Amino acid sequence: MRAHRLLIIAAVLGCAGGHAVGRTAKPVPRPSSPVLAVSVDSLLASLTVRQQVGQLVIPWLSGSYTALDDSLFQVAARWVDSLEIGGLIVSVGSPLDIATKLNALQQRSRLPLLVSADLEWGAGMRVVGATAFPHIMAVGATGDPRDAYTIGAAAAVEGRAVGIHVNFAPDADVNNNPANPIINTRSFGEDPRTVSRLVAEYVRGLHEHGMLATLKHFPGHGDTQTDSHIGLPVITAGYGRLDSLELVPFRAGIAAGADVVMSAHIAFPALTGSNDPATLSAAVLTGLLRDSLRFPGLVVTDALMMGAIVTKYGAGEATVRAFLAGSDLLLIPADPDSAVLAMTAAVAAGRVTPQRLAQSVRRVLEIKRRLGLFERRTVPLDSIPHVVGSKRFQDAANDIAVRSLTLVRDVGGRLHALRGHPGRLALIAYADEANASVGLFLTDLLRQGGDTVEYFRLWPMSGTLSYDSARVTIARAPATVFVTNVRPISGKGNIALPDSLAQLITLTDAARPTVLVSLGSPYLLNQTPAVRSYLIAWSGVRASERAVALALLGRVPLGGHLPTRLPPDYALGWGLTVPAVQP
Repeated sequence: MRAHRLLIIAAVLGCAGGHAVGRTAKPVPRPSSPVLAVSVDSLLASLTVRQQVGQLVIPWLSGSYTALDDSLFQVAARWVDSLEIGGLIVSVGSPLDIATKLNALQQRSRLPLLVSADLEWGAGMRVVGATAFPHIMAVGATGDPRDAYTIGAAAAVEGRAVGIHVNFAPDADVNNNPANPIINTRSFGEDPRTVSRLVAEYVRGLHEHGMLATLKHFPGHGDTQTDSHIGLPVITAGYGRLDSLELVPFRAGIAAGADVVMSAHIAFPALTGSNDPATLSAAVLTGLLRDSLRFPGLVVTDALMMGAIVTKYGAGEATVRAFLAGSDLLLIPADPDSAVLAMTAAVAAGRVTPQRLAQSVRRVLEIKRRLGLFERRTVPLDSIPHVVGSKRFQDAANDIAVRSLTLVRDVGGRLHALRGHPGRLALIAYADEANASVGLFLTDLLRQGGDTVEYFRLWPMSGTLSYDSARVTIARAPATVFVTNVRPISGKGNIALPDSLAQLITLTDAARPTVLVSLGSPYLLNQTPAVRSYLIAWSGVRASERAVALALLGRVPLGGHLPTRLPPDYALGWGLTVPAVQP
């Protein structure tokens, strides 16, 4: 009976495999000799000051479908036609919608557009239907640099297929503050040497598959407790600590050939002598990044509409100050028109010299030339279904998700008991409103594997009645699994369980067999220190829920290790090793 059950599970869920992408992924062809036909100097000389300024402005573009005569598309068309912007950062949409929209804008642009996106954990982060890998702290948990390479390679292949050229990743931050509300699982981990190795491999995976790599958030966003989307974080540490910790992965990424560095909206008074954010500090972007670390590539601001910047300086002045500090690309200004006007006025007033402006524009044009965009700027739509979301990438995501599973604690063998045979479970899921389906895929897989599961969903705004219903659900089953996705959310300002949920988990654990599964932040034990069984899956993507199902059913071994300490009890590298249940 047990063997029959395992055959059913294997057929439904599939089996975890080896490194499915690795270095065998087919590279996107690099431009060859035709790019030499473009003379950057002559092209630069042909541009007016306003056109040069436009090349540095990178507005935000929704990736969702719009008709070409829709007012939202016409806004972007005006940026291209009138402001003559140099590029775009594209957000969430389907592969065909993104590619179609970008193709239309590329065709009407005088110069090719440099298109960027945040693809930290794969193209699935922005391209619906593309491969969603676990968040990159999962790679810290596997400890295998090949996994970082794989995510970079897949992001490059799928991203280039829809018209994206620059990945605003990898995150080179060292996550050394458990209270950090905005980095957390976006970092590879807490040890700067390990983070450095993984950053370098991620960069290599991107490069070998035709996409540009970005190191962020310079000079390091890991040791903050304020969300820079809301306010200005301040790091009081001196240069000595920065040099031996935060800067270590950035040096490794630069040595690996990273093309872009993104600045952080964070104040470093010991470096700058003021509370100005790094994005607006010449001491950081020119003195430290350009002169000391000898970075030759593009410097891009973090989003200029973020609260740490725009509320104090205004849309136009923020762009000028960022440029004077050493930035090349001005990302998501609060108002693109104001940004162009302010920069043009700064040149006319002598605040920005023509030489300094030309220096940045030349870098942008050189990047476009190197990418071959002057020869081909659009993508073929008919090739997208053959590339985006393909099985080889999905298999790789599933493989990494399984190997990253980290069992921190299993006092009394509660998880082991669940893995031993089919049973009845109450599954209580929690996530923010953007993750409405959290736990549903996991529930389906557990049911297919033979478990009887009653599902109940809690939300950040859940009140007394919802918690009463959760308790009723819990009372009807002999064991409970809590599945939570507490993740960094821009503008939220904190990363934690609701107190009411932490209390429910603690009381349930004291009364009956309970397993706490984190699909996000690893630091949940801060609020539930007595919980006896704790499993971390690092991410709420489909691959991670699948991995958790396999773990709860006993189908896979558990062998991930903590890439960050869990104060006060669990050190870097900790993780229980548990074999798969034998049929």
